[in-house]
Amino acid sequence: MRPLCPRMSSQGNGDSHHRNPDPKMRKTVAVALSGGLDSAVAAAFLKKENYQVIGVYFQTGYEFSPANSGTGKGVTCGKTLAEQVAEQIGIPLEVFDCSRHFRREVVDYFIDTYHSGQTPNPCVVCNKRIKFGYVMEKAMALGASALATGHYCRIKRKANGEFWLLKGIDPAKDQSYFLARLGQDQLSHALFPLGDYTKNQVREMAKTWGFRSLMKKESQQLCFIRHESYKDFLSRSMQSQGTAGPIVNTRGEVLGRHHGLHTYTIGQRRGIGIPGPQPYYVIRLDMSGNRLVIGFRDELAATECEVKSINWTTIRTPDEPISARTRIRYRHKEADSIITPAGRKTAIVRFSEPQYAITPGQAAVFYQGDRVLGGGWIA
Repeated sequence: MRPLCPRMSSQGNGDSHHRNPDPKMRKTVAVALSGGLDSAVAAAFLKKENYQVIGVYFQTGYEFSPANSGTGKGVTCGKTLAEQVAEQIGIPLEVFDCSRHFRREVVDYFIDTYHSGQTPNPCVVCNKRIKFGYVMEKAMALGASALATGHYCRIKRKANGEFWLLKGIDPAKDQSYFLARLGQDQLSHALFPLGDYTKNQVREMAKTWGFRSLMKKESQQLCFIRHESYKDFLSRSMQSQGTAGPIVNTRGEVLGRHHGLHTYTIGQRRGIGIPGPQPYYVIRLDMSGNRLVIGFRDELAATECEVKSINWTTIRTPDEPISARTRIRYRHKEADSIITPAGRKTAIVRFSEPQYAITPGQAAVFYQGDRVLGGGWIA
């Protein structure tokens, strides 16, 4: 049987970034508890490592289904599970009301980005603005020296004081993509205890600690759209319900009608409803003409894109072209590229091979090996 809590290996984490072996030097760490398996294991792990652990749960205002919203029915499942986890581990739990900030920073961004004809990535924004923004500030005010989460990624502190964000060792679970917009100040106060472990190893630790009730299938839905489709959410949330318009091919020939551009994203194949000699894909959203432009898969290929509002995780901002591998969405295998800066926060990314469905609004994240150099928004 595996040990209850195998010691964290030093691989990729620097000399002492995760360790705190001296009882006289106990550090206070806040752990963002979601009520899920990974954050529960992260909290239990840190307590076993002799940290003084405070659990924190942040309310988004979207914990209830629309049917129960405002009725007082149905205690928020996440909060209840977080309370159970904190009690089981033996740590205090603080609850933060982030609803106003979450609505402004994440939900409004999500709606506005779709309304502009782009495809948002709310998890990237939430990590920057909410978890490692508002929640981290509140946790530090409680006396915590760091905020830990259940993300599968790693941090390495270099001799010059720079903090490197690295991929988690489990390639199937690596979540460094979603953290590429964190700055040095945030990375210096972040802990990722699970980054040196695979998901299977974390599940084994969860069994040892008695977290079997949390070992359910992980939801792939956005945390604020759990009870309806994102299309229904957008239709309900946007002032405009979407205006019907023409579906055209890349030559401008009308092939059919759409019922609102906000229900489509570049690269989408299902739901177009137009027969053809081969499957049609969404190529472009023509917002000015309210036209949905579709075509065949080879018409999705491109060899370059512009990336704006880049956050470099490095101390030094590149001022000349660099070789890196670029990931254009979470499940995309990063591709060889040359990144040419066009200012401090803008760059042109040129790929060695054509990439498919480069989608405006999505995050482009730059890697050298396991290291995250930074990331920005595809224009």
